[in-house]
Formats: sequence, structure tokens, C-alpha cells
Amino acid sequence: MKTTGPPVLALASFPQAQAAQPYYCERLETHVVRFPHVNVPHAHDFYLLLYISEGTGTHTVDLVTYELRPGSLFFLAPGQVHHWQLGADVRGFVVFFDTDFYLFRYPGNGLYGYPFFNSSHSPALQLAPNECEFRPLFEQLFQEYAEPQANQAEVFCTYLHLCLELATRHYPALPAAESNPAQQQIRQLGALLNQHYRTKRSVRDYADLLHLSANHLNALCRRVLNKTASALIHERVIVEAQRLLSHSALGVAQVAYELGFEDASYFVRYFRKYAGTTPEAFRQQR
Repeated sequence: MKTTGPPVLALASFPQAQAAQPYYCERLETHVVRFPHVNVPHAHDFYLLLYISEGTGTHTVDLVTYELRPGSLFFLAPGQVHHWQLGADVRGFVVFFDTDFYLFRYPGNGLYGYPFFNSSHSPALQLAPNECEFRPLFEQLFQEYAEPQANQAEVFCTYLHLCLELATRHYPALPAAESNPAQQQIRQLGALLNQHYRTKRSVRDYADLLHLSANHLNALCRRVLNKTASALIHERVIVEAQRLLSHSALGVAQVAYELGFEDASYFVRYFRKYAGTTPEAFRQQR
């Protein structure tokens, strides 16, 4: 069965003056006029940064709606569903980049370690309206993209790297005793959930994949995220169910099938237990 959920856009969906560039930067007010299809729910197969310098509106990411105002800064990883409603007075910048483009210049796990690309942290920062830390960086990114010259890709990626590194300072750090091994295991769990949530629903399944005991995995999740591992598993399934119910025309039975439930009635009971309402009632509320 083919999913009819929100489209997943590639960089090729945004024709550029410079052919086949693995990165993109544009003024937000220009971008939304050139590509009006971005106003409806969709996902990307690349990373996205959004910076608001003027105006107001809303930005919905994975069903959570954030107010936009000067100093709003967003970080989206591939696969996240989002859309916005922008006031006529909104000004800002949007930046896209492919994974390989960044990793070629900054190899290793750094890109995957940024807190704002991790589902346990908010994708949004609200900075002071008159902040002068990030706005100059986005202006430099735009100028570097708009005026091609020698070593453009290297300079663009350097500004991008600096933006990501500075943003990390605005996110709370884990306690020192937990900073490296525990955080790495939690990220690994998140990656495994994204890969297996349709077929694996028990703590034991993920503990085995991580070479941990179920008790150890539960203790780790409680310590780092203040949640049980089973709660994280159920949350991942419910978020995907809510995405499909909100952004597709699939019937409830079809959504159940997409999520690996053989029995639609069991899916309805599961959804009610962990979302607090039925799938149909949830859809009617959207």
C-alpha cells in the first residue's frame, strides 16, 4: 500500500540559479513567493535552518505550533513534517544543506550530536529581537550564496558550522557524568526507533539492539530524559500515527497498516491508550 502522507521534498524541488548545489540560502520573503507549495505540510530529505528577523506568524513542526517573532531560530532534521503561516511583514532567511555536503567538510558524528537535531530537544530557539549573534551569520550565508566566487562552498559551510556551534551554547547541557556515553546511547536509541518503530514495540527489542539489559535501558532513559524506554517507544509510534492522520487522506485501517498493526481495532485501542483519544476524534480536532 502506498502512503499518501506529506510529500518529502529534495533540494531539486527548489530550482537554483546555480545548478546542482548541495546547499541553498534565500531571503524568506522571496523564498515563499517563489515556492508557494512550502506553505502546506511537507518534509525534506535535507537539513533546514529558519531565522526570523522581522514580523510574526506561526511555524508548526511535528504537530507543535510555535509563535514566530524577531529572533526566532529553527533547526529541522530530514524527515520532520512542518509548515508555516507567515504574516505579510515577515522577513528572515532560510538555509538548506545536504548531509554529505556538511560531512565532507566536518566529518564524524558532530552533525548528529547537535541537540537541536535530536527529538529530545526543541527545534526552536527564541533569541532577543535585537540579537547580533546570528543575524550577521545569516546575512553572510546569504551573501556568500548569492554572489558565487572562488571557494564559495568552503566559506558557506564554515559560516554554517559556526552557526550550529554557537546555537549549541543556547541548549542545556547534560550533567557532566552523563554527557558522553549516556547521550550517545540515547541518540542511538532514537535512531533505532526511527528505523524500527513499525516492527519493534518492546523495551527488550531495543535493549538487545543496543547490547544492554532492559533494566539498564530503562534506567538510562529515566536518568537522561526522565521517561521510561517504553514511553519513548509509544511516543514514536503515536507521533507517526498523528502525522498520518493529520497530513494524509488514509483511513484509520490504512494508518494502522502503515504502522505495522495487523488489527485496526487494536490500533484504535493502542492510540486511545497513549494519545488519550481515538484516531477519528484526533483527526476531527485538527
